[in-house]
Amino acid sequence: MLTTVKNVDHYISLFPKEIQERLEQLRQTIKTAAPLALEVISYSMPAYKLNGMLLYFAAHKNHIGLYPMASGIEAFKSQLTKFETSKGTVQFPNDKPLPISLIKKIVKYRAQENINKVKNKSKK
Repeated sequence: MLTTVKNVDHYISLFPKEIQERLEQLRQTIKTAAPLALEVISYSMPAYKLNGMLLYFAAHKNHIGLYPMASGIEAFKSQLTKFETSKGTVQFPNDKPLPISLIKKIVKYRAQENINKVKNKSKK
């Protein structure tokens, strides 16, 4: 039976205690880096919006996935070499500490990118 995720607190509560702690740490990092971002559930995952979608995150069996769109991965490619990445995803293994300062940089980058998109649209 699939669980309908009501909100981010509910999502986090669905995981074992040690994963809940990592998810909460990631959540607080995102909120600190983008305090004006709206926290939502999208595609049954925690997500953040600020002038459009910023990023998502999700817990998996062996890692936490951060989905900062392709631009968020591309901009930090050289700093993400220790992690599994794909076009729009980075995987943070559950047996290693979360790279908090790097995550903050990625979130701030994505927030500024979305703010700039809105500014550029209004200039046209």
